Amino acid sequence: MLTITPIPALDSNYFWVIRPDLSSPSVYVVDPGDAAPVMDFLIRSQLELSAILVTHRHRDHTQGITTLLEHWQVPVYGPDSELIPQITHILNNNDVLQLDGITFRVIAVPGHTWEHIVYFCDSTSNHPPLLFCGDALFAGGCGRRFDGTAEIMWDSLQKLAALPDDTQIYCAHEYTQANLAFAVAVEPDNIELCARFERVQHARAQGLITLPSTMLLEKRTNPFLRCQQSGIRIFAEDRLKQLLRTPAEIFGALRLIKDNWPN
Repeated sequence: MLTITPIPALDSNYFWVIRPDLSSPSVYVVDPGDAAPVMDFLIRSQLELSAILVTHRHRDHTQGITTLLEHWQVPVYGPDSELIPQITHILNNNDVLQLDGITFRVIAVPGHTWEHIVYFCDSTSNHPPLLFCGDALFAGGCGRRFDGTAEIMWDSLQKLAALPDDTQIYCAHEYTQANLAFAVAVEPDNIELCARFERVQHARAQGLITLPSTMLLEKRTNPFLRCQQSGIRIFAEDRLKQLLRTPAEIFGALRLIKDNWPN
C-alpha cells in the first residue's frame, strides 16, 4: 500500500515522502529544501532513502540535497538546470519515471521558473491519480511568475487542469488560507469557495494541514484556474483599470494583483 507523508519545514514548506510499499523501508522524498527534518524523519521511522525528486531550482526545494547525499548515495531526478548541480538524472516533458512500481509522467510547467516540472501518477488499484507539483499550483492559488510570459504560465496551468478531476494535489507550501482569502475577494459570490475558506480557516486554527487538494476542487474554487469566468475578468479589469481580452491576459493581471495583495 502506497503512503504519502508530509514533513513540515522552513516557514511553510512540505517535503513529501512517498513510500510505495509498507512492507519495505524504501522511500522517496520530493523537494527537500532542508536536510535536518528529512533525516530526523527517516531515522525515527527507520526508513531508507532511495531517491530524491526535484521540481525546480529554488533553494527551499533544493538546499537539503547535498547533505542528504552525504548519508544516502541515491539518484536525484529533476529538470535540466545548472542551478541544481546535484541532479544525476535529467527529466524532460513527457518522460516516464518508474520507481518501485510507481510510474510517474513528467510534465513541463514553465512559468514560476523556466525549468519547473511536475510528477504525475495515474490511478491504480492502490491509489487515485497523484500530482507532486512544487510551486506551479497551490491549493487556492499558484506560484509567482518569475520566468516567461503570463501566456506561458497560463498554458502550464491548463496542462494541470486537464488532469483527472480526482487527482490528489501535493503542492509544496501551506499557503491555502491566504490564497483563499484572496480568492474570496475575487469571487465573493462563489458559494463553494466561501465554504472551502471556512473549512480551511477552521483546520488551520487547529494546526491541521490543508493538503492534498483535488483538481476538481481547484477548478471550482481557485481563481487562477478560472480566468475564463466573466466575474474574474471584471475584478481584474476594475483593479487595473484596463481591458483584458484573453484568459492569459486575465491570468497575468490576476497574478500581478495577488503579488501586491496584503496577506
